[in-house]
Amino acid sequence: MATTEFWLNDQLVSTDAPQGLLVLDYLRRHEHLVGTKEGCKEGDCGACAILIGRLDGDGVRYEPVTSCLVPLGEMQGRHVVTIEGINLEGLSPVQQAVVDFGGTQCGYCTPGFIVSMTWYLMAEQGEPTLEGMQRAISGNLCRCTGYASINRASESLVDKFGESGPWADIWAADDRVSALVDAEMLPAYFTEMPERLRQIEAPELEHDGDITDFFVAGGTDIYVQQGERIPGASVKMLNHLPLMRGVRREKGEFRVGALTTFEEFRADEGIQGLIPRIDDFMFLIASLHIRNRATLGGNIVNASPIGDMTNMLLALGTRLVLSDGEAEREVAMKDFFLDYKVLDRRPAELITEIVFPEGTDATRINFEKLSKRKALDIATVCSGFRCEASADGVIEEVGISMGGVAPTPLYLEETCEFLVGRTIDCDTVREATKIAMGEASPISDVRGSADYKRLLVRQFLIAHFTECYPERVRFAELAS
Repeated sequence: MATTEFWLNDQLVSTDAPQGLLVLDYLRRHEHLVGTKEGCKEGDCGACAILIGRLDGDGVRYEPVTSCLVPLGEMQGRHVVTIEGINLEGLSPVQQAVVDFGGTQCGYCTPGFIVSMTWYLMAEQGEPTLEGMQRAISGNLCRCTGYASINRASESLVDKFGESGPWADIWAADDRVSALVDAEMLPAYFTEMPERLRQIEAPELEHDGDITDFFVAGGTDIYVQQGERIPGASVKMLNHLPLMRGVRREKGEFRVGALTTFEEFRADEGIQGLIPRIDDFMFLIASLHIRNRATLGGNIVNASPIGDMTNMLLALGTRLVLSDGEAEREVAMKDFFLDYKVLDRRPAELITEIVFPEGTDATRINFEKLSKRKALDIATVCSGFRCEASADGVIEEVGISMGGVAPTPLYLEETCEFLVGRTIDCDTVREATKIAMGEASPISDVRGSADYKRLLVRQFLIAHFTECYPERVRFAELAS
């Protein structure tokens, strides 16, 4: 049985517990660190939030994640930080702020909030803001407080670390973690962690084409669906594979490693240039905790008709590179989904790269989503849109996807064929909506009736054009 070696707070751990065991279960059942709470066990509530640190150059990069979706085997060479690991002799600034402003009632969610807020002080770039702190705790839910007291605690921290606050020098330090340690706001062992992690053998896996029970990357889908089976099964940790992460540009295309997380994708400067509103779209898709884990390749292979990133990528004219460890082949993403959860993928193949055009100055991209909650919820219908038009409004290229209106993520091929060569105006959009509604084949379920979803196809197509070309089409004229 494989051994996993990592630092847990200030303790070196070497364990032969199953690689597929959830970090949450290991913490509570094996280490008896019960400050990390078990709530939804689906990554939704944040009660089990921890920090995971990995070597990044000369330092350690920490990310807040939900431990209920993280496999133990992936912790090889990592630093796992729980609520117990940030305790000091007295209260930390975050703990004190929560106490001062009554930011806890039943207290069940509080450890997760403390961990996430502590990460913000350790790692956030730019000036401290309430909006930034709210982003850091976007994956932490509370049933009791109404969030007002938590926001007040957050504001007090932002003020103290802000430009005119008493702790501004700590925020501005080149090595903020060391500055927090020096100010006795973090335990001293954090400064020793880079050297400690360097002493552990780094994990590395080769894709040899062997079949295994489960391939696990982010775990945000597979642990929700089959979490009880994974600990006792044969598991490969895909995040140990080299060269399947990151975004690069080559010959007019973006080539994105399939293990690139949603958050890494969002943060890439090239992607931000191509999709200027990527931050707004990501707010609709998932919390920071989930974006730090969910991978683009995993979202695609899960093949959910309402996969948010899947539908965004589908509209971009994406190709998928698949490898069985020896041979590679490419598949157009619009041809990859054959039927519900049926893919053009051979048993030993993994998606290794996601490839799409860089775009031009004329490229316009939009994403629409409707769900019962405004954010952090499964879509009723979602839709991606990419369009390039000439200066006089003639459509030269277009890609449109719709999620939640067919057994697979749906590429609107007939609609796109109709639009190419036509001028963007209200008549063109009206006709396109009729074709798009005919391509959809939604079913009624708990998220909405078939008629409602078909109507959303129309409304989303109108929204795409009015958002991207407001000088040519007006929503009020089209939506009536």
